[in-house]
Amino acid sequence: MAASAVLLALAGCANKGELIEGGITSVRTGCPTVGVPAGTGDITLFDPPASTAASAIDVTGAMTDVRSTCTETGEDIVTQVTFSVNARRTRTDAPRDVQLPYFLSVVQGGSAVVAKRVGQVNLHFDAGQARASATGSASGTVNRAAATLPADVRERLTRRRKAGEEDAAVDPLTVPEVRAAVQRATFEALVGFQLTGDQLRYNATR
Repeated sequence: MAASAVLLALAGCANKGELIEGGITSVRTGCPTVGVPAGTGDITLFDPPASTAASAIDVTGAMTDVRSTCTETGEDIVTQVTFSVNARRTRTDAPRDVQLPYFLSVVQGGSAVVAKRVGQVNLHFDAGQARASATGSASGTVNRAAATLPADVRERLTRRRKAGEEDAAVDPLTVPEVRAAVQRATFEALVGFQLTGDQLRYNATR
C-alpha cells in the first residue's frame, strides 16, 4: 500500500491507482503537480523598509485560489496556473497602486529548477479603501519525453503480483534505479511571491 500511495502522490494531475492481486496499477500523466512553496504565499511591505515592527506594516498580500489547467499535445506539456491576490494596506488616505512580484518555477525531481518566470500583480486601492484584489497567471512547459517513465520501469511498477511470489512483498520504489527514474520523471509547477531574503526570513519567523 505504501508504494501505491507514493505513486499517486507523484502522478500529477488526473490520476488513479489500485492494488490488484498484490500488484500496483496506476494511470500517470506528465502533468506537473501545482503548489505554493512554504513561506512564499504571503508578502509584507514595511514603511520604513528596514523595519519589521508591526507598527511599520504598510501592505500585506496573500496568494489564494491557485488553479491549473494542463494541456498534453505534441512534444510539450503546458501547465497554465491562475491565482488571486488579496491585499490590505494600512494608510488609506489617498489612492495608490502597488505591484507585487511573483514567480512560477518548474522543478524536476523535487529539487532541480529547470525553468523560472517572474511577473507582477498590479493592485489598485481607491482613496479610503483598505483592501484590493487582483488575479495573476503564468505558464510552465515540460518536455513530454522527460516526464514519461521508461517502459521497463513502468512495467516493474504495474506488474501484477500474487501472494507467495518472491517479489510480492517488495515495494518497487525501494529499488534505487526505479525510485530514481520516478523522481526524474516527476515535475512540479510552483508559484509564489518573489521575496527578498529579508521577506522570506520574516515569513519564516513571524
